Parts: sequence; C-alpha cells; structure tokens
Amino acid sequence: MGQVEWAHGLAKDLLATALPRRWAHTQGVAARAMSLAPILGDETDTLTVAAYLHDIGYAPNLVDTGFHPLDGARYLRDVHQADDTICRLVAHHSCAVNEALERSLFDELTVEFDEEQPVLVQALTYCDMTTGPDGVHLDVTERLAEIHSRYGPEHLVSRSITASTPCILAAVREIERLMAVGA
Repeated sequence: MGQVEWAHGLAKDLLATALPRRWAHTQGVAARAMSLAPILGDETDTLTVAAYLHDIGYAPNLVDTGFHPLDGARYLRDVHQADDTICRLVAHHSCAVNEALERSLFDELTVEFDEEQPVLVQALTYCDMTTGPDGVHLDVTERLAEIHSRYGPEHLVSRSITASTPCILAAVREIERLMAVGA
C-alpha cells in the first residue's frame, strides 16, 4: 500500500463516522492537493498525504490539547512513526502558529515540530483554505468568512484566523501565481 492510500484509509477511519463533515472537507483538500501536480511534481504525493491527515487531530479519540494540528502531528509521530515532513506539515498547516499562540502552545508546537519547506506549507494552506467544510471549492475570502461565521468573533479560532489572514492570503496567492505560470 502506498502512502497516499495509507493516509486516505487512516483519515477515513478516524473521521468518516465520527466527523462526517470534517471527512468531506478532508477529501476536498486532498483533491485540491492532487490538482497541484503540475507545479509540485514528485512532491504531489507528500502534499496529498498531508492533506488527508491535516485534520485528524479533530478525531475525538485523538484530542489531547484541543489544538488539532499538534494533536494530529503527535499522533502521527508517536503512533505511526510517520515521516517527519508529514508531521511538520500537519503541525504547521494553515498558519497554525497563530492559534498555538492563542492556546499557549507555541513552545510545544515549535520545539516538537520544525517548520517545513515553504512551498509545501503554502500548498497545504492553499488546499485547506480554498476548500469549504463540505469539501467544495471556495475562494479564500469566502473560506475565511465561513470560519469566522462558524466560530463567532470572540472565539480563539476567529482571533487566530484574523492574525493568520496575511499569511493565508500570501500562501494562496503564491500557489495561484505558480499555477498561472505553470511552474
């Protein structure tokens, strides 16, 4: 079994029944990842694996800190001895450092998981932040508005997304630029 198939199966096992909407989002994010093959080449499978696994930290049986990037990355590292690149992408997806600050988990996140190469981090952010909760493609501004609407203005996720918006927009714009030039 290849890594993409393994990641699909693991994410499905953890999310499909317990969190079906999150599973729909995850499948949409993975589809977006596969669509980036023209610019990622050999890195497409790595991104697709991370896309399938980026939200497993929401699975009820994995929640430890309540911060899904960290919970998911720890699970992948500690239980599955997953590749370091995958763990780092999951840990840092969609500018997670800002939510880590809000949750007082910055040190844990940054000490346990180094940042990954920028193009893969940007690509995963692009995939996540242009896919709605039901797995359909959304413009990044629609996605940001959806998150704010779902959580409300005072929730720490909304505050984190506000702080992360410049990072998210820059990542999305860079991947769109690369897609436009075909490189």
